[in-house]
Amino acid sequence: MADVVLTNARIILPRTVLHGHLVLRDGLIAEIGDGRVAGLDMGGDYLGPGLVELHTDNLERHIHPRPGVDWPHDAAILAHDGELAANGITTVFDAMRIGSIDGQSGYGRYARGLSRELAAVRKAGLLRISHHLHLRAEICSETLIDELAAFDAEDRVGLVSLMDHTPGQRQFRDLGAMRRHVRGKRGIDDATFDAYARHKIALSERLGQAHQAAALDFARRVGAVMASHDDTTPEQVAQSAAHGITLAEFPTTAEAARACRVHGQSIIMGAPNLIRGASHSGNVGAGDLAAQDLLDIVSSDYVPAALLASAIRLSGIWNDLPRAIATVTATPARAAGLDDRGRIAPGLRADLIRFALPSRAPVMRETWVEGRRVA
Repeated sequence: MADVVLTNARIILPRTVLHGHLVLRDGLIAEIGDGRVAGLDMGGDYLGPGLVELHTDNLERHIHPRPGVDWPHDAAILAHDGELAANGITTVFDAMRIGSIDGQSGYGRYARGLSRELAAVRKAGLLRISHHLHLRAEICSETLIDELAAFDAEDRVGLVSLMDHTPGQRQFRDLGAMRRHVRGKRGIDDATFDAYARHKIALSERLGQAHQAAALDFARRVGAVMASHDDTTPEQVAQSAAHGITLAEFPTTAEAARACRVHGQSIIMGAPNLIRGASHSGNVGAGDLAAQDLLDIVSSDYVPAALLASAIRLSGIWNDLPRAIATVTATPARAAGLDDRGRIAPGLRADLIRFALPSRAPVMRETWVEGRRVA
């Protein structure tokens, strides 16, 4: 392939912003230079590393755009892939829930089939960005062990998170908040919710420990990074650390986040929380954690466009654009064991984004994957 030169750009390096140019060769970053040279003029826009997304439910949103609607999966996968590319995400860990309750409305046992469809679309060369799997293992379920057994080391499972939505703890430690959430989502009355909550609590007491052990064993067997989810207390964080978990998704309290620091866990928070200025479920604010130096990684969660916007928001909190950009590029890449991307440096993948910053809201211009423009 001929060299591609991107010039007249503000290049976001790990510790500084350089006005200069990049040379891309064979899908990699070959050279970084000062000043303007002959090449594709970036118009003074920013060039940053491609965004790395560890936790997004966006694919689920595309396959079920409305309750009871199952959209054709190939079309949903391509739409999801295109949306992420358009928002600067060049590597994604597609979150798929495993562990359901037979007979309960919702997604059911969908992850094994959907992941095979995703693999087929990738093998056909139809995807613009790099896709990996993030299996969200629901401890409070009936089917987790059976569903885990259907996956193996060939499935690109890069991340396994331990989810536990037992009523009365973690994200739903406030039963009143859970009641409002579930009733609003499912349109059920109080008596039906009470029966639902009792059933889930009994299920967790009966199977919770076995499910947790199975998920941890599976992650070790396939070489996936392990994450906790919604840790609320220092004791829960200590337990996660004892299991070798290195990534803490969405701790719900500042106390839990401080405990993550003590145990050397990377803290991931949601971009919507940061952009909105608060958690939608009443938990600790991502901005508050950032101000206390208790935030390492940002995830778009359910709004892909929020990922770059959240980094720009952090740059204002920290007055440090390279540090803020690292929360959506270098740090998640490193946490996932992907050492070939996430930074602009010679020899790394030429996964890049071009964006303008006319105000506090970034404007995406271009996305490049392995030296090829994809959006």
